[in-house]
Amino acid sequence: MSENKKDTDMHNPNRRQFLTGLGVAAAAGAVATVATGSAQAETMVKSPQDKKPSGYRETQHIRDYYDSL
Repeated sequence: MSENKKDTDMHNPNRRQFLTGLGVAAAAGAVATVATGSAQAETMVKSPQDKKPSGYRETQHIRDYYDSL
């Protein structure tokens, strides 16, 4: 029983370094995401003239398909 207690009392410094590095990497990723997100917001501005119609359009081949049903 005393052997089990010794195993749990021992600290693994490699595990602590890994967890610390993981936290630092996550923070750096969050900062990078925020930094690129603000840069993209500036370039995404479009004028109303550039807007192309999109979405559902009923064309002749779609009407033909509906007629075949």
